[in-house]
Amino acid sequence: MTCDAVDLTSRLVRCPSVTPVEGGAIELLHTLLQDAGFECSRTDRGDVANLVARWGAKAHPKTFGFNGHTDVVPVGDEAAWSVHPFGAEVHDGWLYGRGSTDMKSGVAAFVAAAIDLVTEAPPEGAIVITITGDEEGDATDGTIAILDWMQGNGEQMAVCLVGEPTSPEHLGDAIKIGRRGSMTVWFDATGIQGHSAYPHRAKNPVPALAKLVDRLASRVLDDGTEHFDPSTLAVTTFDTGNTATNVIPASCSAAINIRFNDTHSGDSLSTWIEAETRAVTEETGIDISTKIKISGESFLTPPGDLSDLVSKAIEAETGRKPELSTSGGTSDARFIKDHCPVVEFGLVGKTMHQVDERVSIQDIPRLKAIYRRVLEGYFA
Repeated sequence: MTCDAVDLTSRLVRCPSVTPVEGGAIELLHTLLQDAGFECSRTDRGDVANLVARWGAKAHPKTFGFNGHTDVVPVGDEAAWSVHPFGAEVHDGWLYGRGSTDMKSGVAAFVAAAIDLVTEAPPEGAIVITITGDEEGDATDGTIAILDWMQGNGEQMAVCLVGEPTSPEHLGDAIKIGRRGSMTVWFDATGIQGHSAYPHRAKNPVPALAKLVDRLASRVLDDGTEHFDPSTLAVTTFDTGNTATNVIPASCSAAINIRFNDTHSGDSLSTWIEAETRAVTEETGIDISTKIKISGESFLTPPGDLSDLVSKAIEAETGRKPELSTSGGTSDARFIKDHCPVVEFGLVGKTMHQVDERVSIQDIPRLKAIYRRVLEGYFA
């Protein structure tokens, strides 16, 4: 009896696992994998549920890893949905529900592929499946906690495939072989409040902060690299909280978000931002403080054996030769890249995080078949 990836997707979608609530999803996978002969360990931390499941010898040099998450973003305005967000309803060839695309279908596909392989043709080696409940949140107690636990318990993956949705239009369009780094910077400028008719008696922080933000946003960070598009800087907010037209505010704030390629690091960009901030402070006399959060560094798994393995499996099942991409936002691959080589491949992600999120039912068994080919190719 094979493991039905469509049915498993439906069962997972029915688990209301909005970060950090487990919602029954981790427990479901724990039981399923344990019954299939995997040794399962809960690696929970804080309020987050995590699971590590291994089949085969611990730290075997031939260990293939899968990584995914069962937590989902909030449903938003439930009244805007045409179906129940956690109902896993099927209409016209689509399975609807929060997390159906991102990424419970991907988790279901690789879990089903792994269970079928070890049941029907046990490989010479090991498979490690890691599932977190904290990818959509701060991600501090999710895959990081799993990797910490693995290091302390002698677990090691030789390579890893993350099942995030990576295909822009059709299943098999793209594999992610890297990701841009991401950082957010918040600025607070402080002056002296006063009457707008007597600006000499005040110290207006708005022009100073506007000068700084414009200076940062006007800079061309780079022209891109071999595998990455040019880095981008977006101004995401600028606010004084001032509703009066005859008052110069005492303070104002702004924020920027940078998505950067392998030309930069979080530290190098932080150094540049802090230097520009000091320069504007000296020029204007307005004190500007910064708060910097680096969500992840850019990384690249160079094209080679792992990407070739996944590409061949995709082409065999779909007829498509996937693009090797580094576009998009961050994922938990940014943590795994310090543990072992990692790539990402999964379904079409057009509706993820949207109202009426949905996945093509026919794509789920096709994704499972691709993952099965990847495993067979790896262990061959």
